[in-house]
Amino acid sequence: MRLLDVEKEKDVIVVAIEAGRSVESKLRQLGVMPGNCVRVLRQAPFRGPLLVLAGGREVALGQRIAAKIMVEEKPCESP
Repeated sequence: MRLLDVEKEKDVIVVAIEAGRSVESKLRQLGVMPGNCVRVLRQAPFRGPLLVLAGGREVALGQRIAAKIMVEEKPCESP
């Protein structure tokens, strides 16, 4: 499933990023990388960005980027 398709307030695990190296590198800096837990906080209306919690911080991702992040629905382990 794509991150773009995840419902609000759901926890998911990033499985893969289907984008170029520069995009993948930027996402890693933001805490969005395979194996990490991400929570969808909200999606802006009119095809706006997705706000997610990743690595302890809120990150806004555009729809095109969110569509390239493959995730799996799994409860995240608490630290």
